[in-house]
Amino acid sequence: MHRAAHTAVYSCSNIVGPAMIRQCLKCRVPQQLSSRAYSVVPTPRDSEEKEMLHRILRVDHAGEYGANRIYAGQMAVLGRSSLGPLIQEMWDQEKVHLAKFTEILAESRVRPTALLPFWNVAGFILGASSALLGKEGAMACTVAVEESISEHYNSQIRALMEEDPDRYTELLQVIKEFRDDEIEHHDTGLEHDAESVPGYWIFKNAIQLGCKAAIYASQRI
Repeated sequence: MHRAAHTAVYSCSNIVGPAMIRQCLKCRVPQQLSSRAYSVVPTPRDSEEKEMLHRILRVDHAGEYGANRIYAGQMAVLGRSSLGPLIQEMWDQEKVHLAKFTEILAESRVRPTALLPFWNVAGFILGASSALLGKEGAMACTVAVEESISEHYNSQIRALMEEDPDRYTELLQVIKEFRDDEIEHHDTGLEHDAESVPGYWIFKNAIQLGCKAAIYASQRI
């Protein structure tokens, strides 16, 4: 059986290339070789579960998209400063998050939020404007945004755990991993003098209010 599966993969790779190997495996390898018929998100059992999962995936993709644009704005201003490598490191992690949720959206046939063009511009402006306040401003923005995202991920984790942790094992693993990265970014911001920016608490609360509005809108639009 294993030899047949290997042959099927080799034949498909010669015809359609590596990008289609996963699809080929689905077609050629017997189902018993895989414990589940899906990668991360289970097929919804009813319209209520479908709506819940679509909201989760849509808003998480939007959040990671916005975070990418914020770091892009910060790099545009501070990319050549001493803080540049640190911002780039955090941005690289956000790129991984975004790529994963883009993949999950496609696999689950979930449309992204219609607000992506707006988050594209708004995220970049927020990142660049915070960086214009200096490294402390950029880090204060990072603390505010990453705290909002990690808290939102925690709320999703609680909801999925209460619903059916066994059913959502893979999705929970993804969210927990990304949540931990966001917490690390938050802590990094604090370690790099985020709280020393003038008007820190006003600045932080204003950004987090915007994050809450963005979460609400991206779930629904």
